[in-house]
Amino acid sequence: MPPKLVPCITAPDDPLPNRSCARLAELAPSLEVPGTWPGEQLRLCGEAGVHEWFVGKDHGGQGWSEADVLRGYVKLAAACLTTTFVLTQRTGALTRIAAGDSDLARERLLFDLVDGRTFATVGISHLTTSRQHVAPVMRAEQRGDDFVLDGYSPWVTGAEFAQSIVLGATLADGRQILVALPTDLPGVRIPPAPRLVGLSASRTGPVECEQVEVDERWVLAGPVHEVMKQGLGAKTGRLQTSALAIGLSSAAIDFVRNEASMRDDLKEAVLALAAEREELLAAMLELASAAGTPQRAFPTALEGELPTARASCVTNGNELRQRSNSLALRASQTALAAAKGAGYVAGHPAGRWCREALFFLVWSCPQPVLAANLCELAGLAD
Repeated sequence: MPPKLVPCITAPDDPLPNRSCARLAELAPSLEVPGTWPGEQLRLCGEAGVHEWFVGKDHGGQGWSEADVLRGYVKLAAACLTTTFVLTQRTGALTRIAAGDSDLARERLLFDLVDGRTFATVGISHLTTSRQHVAPVMRAEQRGDDFVLDGYSPWVTGAEFAQSIVLGATLADGRQILVALPTDLPGVRIPPAPRLVGLSASRTGPVECEQVEVDERWVLAGPVHEVMKQGLGAKTGRLQTSALAIGLSSAAIDFVRNEASMRDDLKEAVLALAAEREELLAAMLELASAAGTPQRAFPTALEGELPTARASCVTNGNELRQRSNSLALRASQTALAAAKGAGYVAGHPAGRWCREALFFLVWSCPQPVLAANLCELAGLAD
């Protein structure tokens, strides 16, 4: 049985009822089966209006603030990390299509994406954190007004279910483009996704392009140098990884809290972990606030037992990411220890959380964050 979820706040009107999150948590174990995909979970999110959070009313959305989106991500990730990760990739495509230069992409793709009828994803890691030590793995050549793509994108989530992929490619002179690539174009190949240590149901793997001709009307941005620094949509990308790590931590901490109600030896540990979570939540929301106004964190079943959440413990996004990664690892392992032998049996959520926590060491992890995590793991941290 999945652990009981502690209600937490998303946006003021909260269109994501706790019963929806409870259903996501109930379905989460089914995603451990090889070959699965969270299609039902994405449908539930669509019914709850989640896909509308990320774009303005002019595109049929709700235009949530960054802080409210992050609150929503924390709540979703506490229920099902795999589904929430898939949502971040879908949202990355959605927001870049909405903000991009392609009228064709907006006209043909945006409405159905906001409505939840179709799926899109992103293939951009090779422009940011993946394969940065080698020659460009996805190349573009301009032929007249159009572009020809050749190479591969190593990490694309749910590509086999996508009608389009927001894909990055590099020209010979170093300039880059983003295109809304239709997946049915000749030369696009999607090999079977590899089985991962965790989140295998995200179906994350390579997408290959062999002399794929793309009409210039599908170009969302570029050609420019460092196209990912152009601020094209996905405004929560800087903090969303931390939000998901905090959400996973919340699930594990809540499990330990339930155990602590019957075991005094766990109370000190769960209070310390929950207090750290509250600090990181407050810091994340403060970083997300354009005016820097402190944001209220989430009420929990431990409210009244915890010190007031302080955002001053974190001064930048990299520090928040490192500490959120650390908390996810420690909280999930605490849940496993609290569960004892039962937690080591396949199917128990504590074991799944431990494997999922490892994902944050590799998912779009900037070098300073990775270095700080390595120092902590090696016992070199202050």
